Amino acid sequence: TCPKPLRSAFGAVRRCTDFNTTNIDADLVHCHTWYSHFGGVLAKKNYGIPLVVTVHSLEPLRPWKREQLDRGYDFSLWLEKTALEMADAVIAVSSETRRDIERLFNVNPARLHVIHNGVDVGEYRKIDSTGALKRYGIDPGEPYLLFIGRITRQKGFRHLVRAIQFMDRDFQIVLCAAAPDTPEIAQEMKTAVTNAQTQRAGIIWIDQMVDQKSARELYSHAAVFVCPSIYEPFGIINLEAMACETAVVASAVGGIKEVVVDGQTGFLVPLEQMKESPFEATNPEKFARELAGRINQLMADPKLREEFGKAGRKRVEEKFSWLAIAKKTKALYETLKR
Repeated sequence: TCPKPLRSAFGAVRRCTDFNTTNIDADLVHCHTWYSHFGGVLAKKNYGIPLVVTVHSLEPLRPWKREQLDRGYDFSLWLEKTALEMADAVIAVSSETRRDIERLFNVNPARLHVIHNGVDVGEYRKIDSTGALKRYGIDPGEPYLLFIGRITRQKGFRHLVRAIQFMDRDFQIVLCAAAPDTPEIAQEMKTAVTNAQTQRAGIIWIDQMVDQKSARELYSHAAVFVCPSIYEPFGIINLEAMACETAVVASAVGGIKEVVVDGQTGFLVPLEQMKESPFEATNPEKFARELAGRINQLMADPKLREEFGKAGRKRVEEKFSWLAIAKKTKALYETLKR
């Protein structure tokens, strides 16, 4: 009967407590989100096993989460700080994230490590099937720009929709965007897309989370993938697109700069933004114009798109396969054995 915004916080605590009542016999506990941190803390204290925390994002840098969690956001701030500062090892998914952790928390530098995220390069690869395109009304004979992401402020959907007015009219725009943080953000997205559709043909909104096969089909046949995030500790969607040999246009923020190589696997678009959270663009029209400019450039140059796509696939295979990431993680685990 608690207020709806608090249900996720209390639900997390309940699951974490239940997890610890099952007689944990593991050598260590590894947490990946604040929703699981309470379970990690309980396991470390009650079972005496090392706690590892991987940081995919940081609560102090996502103040818009208060819209979703209400006072539960204060709880998530406290819980994340508690877990990070008592962890035996903290893994940052990018060097940028490591710098944020050093700035915001009292974590011993010797316990702080950078291990990037990865993708399954056998699963995420360019495929020929087009079932998803047919289902969602995408013309496979015409090029399209693709966005895949949740409807949250950090993903920059407002900037992407604003940029549409500056894009050329000879390609489709596919927005695979769902799972809004709040009903208000959902309505904002709906209004923005509807307005854009009245001004330009060929905008297709897939208002649902798609399965992995559909995502691979969408990535594989897209001419360009776009990631306009304003806060992105890593940005695994760029890796997925690159693994499927699709050129990327992304904002030059956070961990994206460690994934996309400007001028080799895609284009990075500078974003003038607030220095502190919520990191909103200080010159949104300039960002929208420059984002559209890079998209237009790639859309008009199939040869360059192909070069970027092949280079992107090669980079993912060499640097971001799950096998490489697993080896680094296992090596860290070995140092924590008791």
